[in-house]
Amino acid sequence: MTLFDSPSFAGHEGVHAFYDEATGLKAIVAVHSTARGPAVGGCRMWNYGSSEEALTDVLRLSRGMSYKNAVADLEMGGGKSVIIGDAKTQKTPELFRAFGRAIDTLGGCYYSAEDVGVSVADIAEARKVTKYVLGLSDGPWGSGDPSPVTAEGVFRSNLETARRLWGQDDLNGLTVSVQGAAGHVGAYLCDKLHAAGAKLIITDIAEQALREVAERTNAEIVTPDAIYDVAADIYAPCALGATLNPDTLDRLKVRAVCGAANNQLATPEIGERLAAAGVLYAPDYVVNAGGIINVASELTARQTGGSYDPAWVERKLVRLMETLNEIYDRAADEGRPTHEIADAIAEGRIQAARATRPL
Repeated sequence: MTLFDSPSFAGHEGVHAFYDEATGLKAIVAVHSTARGPAVGGCRMWNYGSSEEALTDVLRLSRGMSYKNAVADLEMGGGKSVIIGDAKTQKTPELFRAFGRAIDTLGGCYYSAEDVGVSVADIAEARKVTKYVLGLSDGPWGSGDPSPVTAEGVFRSNLETARRLWGQDDLNGLTVSVQGAAGHVGAYLCDKLHAAGAKLIITDIAEQALREVAERTNAEIVTPDAIYDVAADIYAPCALGATLNPDTLDRLKVRAVCGAANNQLATPEIGERLAAAGVLYAPDYVVNAGGIINVASELTARQTGGSYDPAWVERKLVRLMETLNEIYDRAADEGRPTHEIADAIAEGRIQAARATRPL
């Protein structure tokens, strides 16, 4: 199978492979769309089983960023990068400087930031050799770690879902099962859910960090596989993608799915089956767009010569919740799954931008 035959190719504008012998860098950068502006999306470092697996992941994530940035109403396109390697044992400053030199060759059509396995400090190393990185903590426009703002968007989406299903403005009396509760976003989310009155059932492979979250939120801990079987009102997947799949779908005992993970649906058919089962699915790239909104504020500040503006971020978060409610309304009115409605909104915004671009 060639790249263009891949079901994940999805009309990408460019896919770039980079190798640096001195540092061992093996990276893929996928640029899905620049119709709304430069492609922006984080860098993930993961010990993929094969280069084909890495390619599939970066293509899916890149397309997701195009849609995420569009539904968040940001003047940015979508892209993503992956570094093949073990983030616990193979990270070096030199590796990320090599990564920075690689993306610099793309001339600004793609900006990178943090994602799974990559920290603000790693991106700061890349910044030494390229200006095409975001999510930094220094300088007047530095937006810092996007995880707290991602968690805020996921939390607000949980509140909107609770209003939709139970007619309440808090989470009192509701149970939320959180997968990946000890991660950067998951831990912040658990704190917010607990403060809003939710009972938490949580899991993660990082056992010590998980216990710390449980202690401060009075959460019940279950094993990673058992999270699919617990009785809860909302399931919040905050780890890796495709946890909603044929093996887990029939095990869920929830009324809604609303979490931070990317690409939660293993296939579009899973979204259709959720809707048929009466489970309200909050499309992942809508729910988790808070982080990219925070990163976008940094790009906007650079372009305008301003500084990081929390009020701008807040306005975009409010707009994001308006879009989520539009998705819920249209799904109910049109009798269509929520992921289809979200895709239609994103595609419409991307096509409108493409139509105004000079040839």
